[in-house]
Amino acid sequence: MSGQGDGPLRLDAQRNRDKILRTARALLREPGELRLNAVARASGVGQGTLYRHFPTREALLAAVYERDVDDLVAAAPELLASLPPLEALSAWFERVTAYARLKRDVFAALEVGTWRDLADHSLGPIGDAIELVLAAGRADRSIRPDVEARDVIILISWLSRLDDHELDTRGPVLLAVLVDGLRPQLS
Repeated sequence: MSGQGDGPLRLDAQRNRDKILRTARALLREPGELRLNAVARASGVGQGTLYRHFPTREALLAAVYERDVDDLVAAAPELLASLPPLEALSAWFERVTAYARLKRDVFAALEVGTWRDLADHSLGPIGDAIELVLAAGRADRSIRPDVEARDVIILISWLSRLDDHELDTRGPVLLAVLVDGLRPQLS
């Protein structure tokens, strides 16, 4: 999808690719359609460089989305290494809010078939990240034993339907309610 072939990228090519992805992610927040020439200009790379990495707008948007999924998934074990499971899940939910915002923007910019493929691709790794934290919480009894990763995915799916204001105001409160609901019930 990235036009990079089978081998690893040279260091300068990887830097350019990363810069393009960061810039495209930031420009997605601006009104209007994401244009490749605007991404190239704001990234400080030539259009040829951009097209070598991302031959189409869809390829660029898919790569931005996939990078966010990868970052979100990688955050779960990192947070779990430094925080108790329930706190790790709560901190991870904060990152889910940023992911939901990007998901909404990317999916709005893509055709239906493309975004369905992306959504299907992300559910497995995100579910695995959630299950990692849930399993640790079940093991130390800080998280209910009856909750599965799919339950959490269903409960957090509403985030991508909120506008920015609601994500900022209601999102943290609703995620805190979810975390509280994951605590074991006292008898």
